[in-house]
Amino acid sequence: MFRLSPLMLGLIAPLSVQAYAQQIDGQIQDQNGAAIANATISVMGSQQAVKSDQGGYFTLQTNKSGDVELHITASGFAHQNKVVKAQANGASTITVNLNASVMEVIDVKASPFHASLMESSMPVSVLSGDALREQQAATLGDTLSKQVGVHTSFHAKVASTPVIRGLSGPRVLITQNSLDVSDASRVGPDHSVASESITATQVEVLRGPATLFYGSGAIGGVVNVVDERVPTSSDTYGEFLVERATGDDQKLAAINLNTGTGNFALHVDGFLRESSDYEIPVPAELGKESSHSGDYTVENSAEDSHGATLGASYLFDQGYIGVSYGKMAREYGIPGHSHGDEAPDVYADLDQDRWQVIGKYSFDNALLSEANFRAAYTDYKHSEVEHGEVGTIFANESQEVRLDLMHQPLADWRGGLSVHYKRSDFSAQGAEAFTPPSESTTFALALMEERHFGEVLVQLGARVERVTLDAPNVFLSGSDLQADEHGDHDHDHGLVVIDRKFDVDHEFTPVSFSAGAVWDYQPGYNIGVSVSRAERAPAASELFSFGPHIGTGTYEVGALFRQKADSLAFELNPDDIDLERSHNLDITWRKLEGDFGFVLNAFYNKIDNYYYQINTGLMADDGHDHDHDHDHDHDHEDHGETEHDDHGLPVYVFKTGDVTTHGFEAELAWQATDSLNATFFADLVRARLSNGENLPMVSPVRFGTKLSYNLDKFTLNLDVVRYQEQTHIAAHETVTPGYTLVDASLNYDFSALGQDWVLYLKGHNLTDTEARVHTSFLKDKAPMPGRSFAFGFRGYF
Repeated sequence: MFRLSPLMLGLIAPLSVQAYAQQIDGQIQDQNGAAIANATISVMGSQQAVKSDQGGYFTLQTNKSGDVELHITASGFAHQNKVVKAQANGASTITVNLNASVMEVIDVKASPFHASLMESSMPVSVLSGDALREQQAATLGDTLSKQVGVHTSFHAKVASTPVIRGLSGPRVLITQNSLDVSDASRVGPDHSVASESITATQVEVLRGPATLFYGSGAIGGVVNVVDERVPTSSDTYGEFLVERATGDDQKLAAINLNTGTGNFALHVDGFLRESSDYEIPVPAELGKESSHSGDYTVENSAEDSHGATLGASYLFDQGYIGVSYGKMAREYGIPGHSHGDEAPDVYADLDQDRWQVIGKYSFDNALLSEANFRAAYTDYKHSEVEHGEVGTIFANESQEVRLDLMHQPLADWRGGLSVHYKRSDFSAQGAEAFTPPSESTTFALALMEERHFGEVLVQLGARVERVTLDAPNVFLSGSDLQADEHGDHDHDHGLVVIDRKFDVDHEFTPVSFSAGAVWDYQPGYNIGVSVSRAERAPAASELFSFGPHIGTGTYEVGALFRQKADSLAFELNPDDIDLERSHNLDITWRKLEGDFGFVLNAFYNKIDNYYYQINTGLMADDGHDHDHDHDHDHDHEDHGETEHDDHGLPVYVFKTGDVTTHGFEAELAWQATDSLNATFFADLVRARLSNGENLPMVSPVRFGTKLSYNLDKFTLNLDVVRYQEQTHIAAHETVTPGYTLVDASLNYDFSALGQDWVLYLKGHNLTDTEARVHTSFLKDKAPMPGRSFAFGFRGYF
């Protein structure tokens, strides 16, 4: 039988008190006094929670002494917090009335505070349950692409990352259960995210800086994929899914299972996905006629993925401790990777092993209330295979540990201290390794506090980090490029450099502050304001890159190097490598109760020393040998460039500048009748340099609506999303035409064999519209999929 170690018992014993100090009895009702069954009543700052019965009644035993703050949630109702005053006899009786909400309010696990859409000063959104399964796609960015404020970097359906308020890459952190996924997706848009949302319970998006919780790598936002690989309950429940789709002949199957007995809990999940090249309504390459008509596809866009996770936990009255192991393997094509008329069989072979340990312990003493522990070890490898031979290998071995110590209320302030350590050993080796091996280490301390002042919740935080970045083999070489050693331009595409090797070791100290307030100025309404100053250390790829990045069809040069005038000669940049500094303001107005609700956000960000890529308009050799005795019509177009010479790659350099971004996000929901629900959303972001020029690859204005009609066991959903023409473009970009996407689904819910089932039919891009994504490096080579249908069923037990 599992036992706590003597060391752990020694640490816990002086802090513990007798459990079950109080008993709270009560009933949960709606605004009309009717009982609410299956409401969750939890004790803030602890793992203790119970469900209300069919009569709405509950009994909660808590080891908290003094006043106890409860958090009450129920599907279809707005959340409520209630403070229960301590009674002399240790027993209390309460009645809680919840108000109906047209908008789903889900707790956010990405925050160390208890938070939801309604309670956070920072804009957040959550995709979960049936809504998550409705929007499910093969990649994380495409799964979230209909969330307000979130677009996708769409890389021909095989890879994508979320673009939050126009920011992506190293500014948007992707986590699995609040720990970095530790893959290579932040290095290049052709690298897939090593986290699978088909087995997730919810996906959370924190829009705007989340550096206090996660560090400087989250200066633009966080996407947290939540699953139950470390289970917190021994109850038996789960789901499975089987789906078949047209358009790419996708076959998908997934299962989630939680079970256990007594103090032991077990979790198992797994998935299989296989698809072929996907169909499109027009020729893949913009402006290029196809030799055939009708059946167009994006070549080399197939995938074959599978993964499984096993987890187990020991549960006890004060919390739990658990461990999990997950394995993911994914092979997918890399579209746009060609030389001349050749279309080689190029694909990525991704393999990841991930261990996670998660634990929580609730105290009842004068100092601590709760300790949350998270740790992960990830071994990631990503090979790019061409003509059956491995050309480039990306690898990332990382360790991460995080401990949140939450204190008892001090002068009514609730919060705690977070200690965070992360180490990443990243390498890229091979012919197309455009960035050198590097090792980064982060150690951070963060303090977060919140307090209610009447109807106002105030949230404060500060974080200081020590970031070290070591790259012992930064190599600036022209040996594989068309240039002579004297710098004479014998070729139009010559890149004039001198072979040099650097040992680079940088240290940074990012400091971030945040202050926010949420004012419940009348029942069902509130206003949230958040201001922050966040700093970010540049990523290794932003500093050290120097070489062909074939996945994006570009030649990348990092900020460590400086371009001489407008030529293709580069030298070591003598300027200091500085932190990126962001000053942010968010204002949010919310109404969640009643038949009509809304969430309106406006934001303004001023970012100093912003690292960004710019197209020089010049060309470099792609690093491949070509047979010039044959007439190869080779055209490596960059994002928005219309004409290139054969075998060349557009040169993109990383520069720094001051940037201003601003925009808004709007969500409105209306329960028109008992059967008809309508939602509307819109988002806009503008991003400009201090000289007035537009930043490249910024998402366009977008708005859309969703209608949902319920008739007995049938549910019909219709989604219409309009993407406006993007005319706010940077140099060497082209305008991206607007388009409208129409999706629909029909669900049939029924019970059989003691289980709940859902049969569904989904239709995507029903009008078979040509849709090219402005935030994609492959926008001119790979449009979004054409009309397709998916049929499947889900079972719940």
